Amino acid sequence: MKFFVDTANLDQIKEAKDLGILDGVTTNPSLMAKEGVKGDKAILAHYKKICKIVKGDVSAEVFSTEYKDIIKEGKKLAGLAKNIVVKVPMIKDGVKALRWFSDNKIRTNCTLVFSAGQGILAAKAGATYVSPFIGRIDDTNWDGMDLIASLSHIYSLHGIETQILAASIRNPRHIVQSFELGADVVTCPLKSMEGLLNHPLTDIGLAKFMADAKKTEA
Repeated sequence: MKFFVDTANLDQIKEAKDLGILDGVTTNPSLMAKEGVKGDKAILAHYKKICKIVKGDVSAEVFSTEYKDIIKEGKKLAGLAKNIVVKVPMIKDGVKALRWFSDNKIRTNCTLVFSAGQGILAAKAGATYVSPFIGRIDDTNWDGMDLIASLSHIYSLHGIETQILAASIRNPRHIVQSFELGADVVTCPLKSMEGLLNHPLTDIGLAKFMADAKKTEA
């Protein structure tokens, strides 16, 4: 059971690390742009900064969609640090690239997975992680958790080592359900992680303890 934080914000990554539960980081072009990180050199430098903060895996996404370009870009990303995992889209050329990376000992995260069939292809091609997008499936009025359960069953049944990395997490309940159904990793914003801390009965209990503590002081 692992927690990755889904962000490119260095302060949030440090905060998640300080919380004592951080196992890794996932990022994407949108998250980089949100932090104002633009241009190839700036993005590569930012990944290096993240890798210095985090000892665990850091998923760095390729921008390319053609096989040769995915390979070229992935090799560059993998060369940045030992804990970089190359994030590859679930497309035909992406699947081809997954096999090349696997054969050449470069770890990968297959992203934008929305069906069990896609998850099977990614695993068969040698992906280290496969990322089903739970929240986006829910947005289409289907239950994203069904995909987590299906992949967990299939991988377990066939002894597949690819790890299920539940992505597009929208709330703390998604986190709990993902782990219940067999996800190996959950990646989410820091806010969702911190949401696991909250429960009204904890607040009520703490308030009572504090009130009783004041009475003992008196």
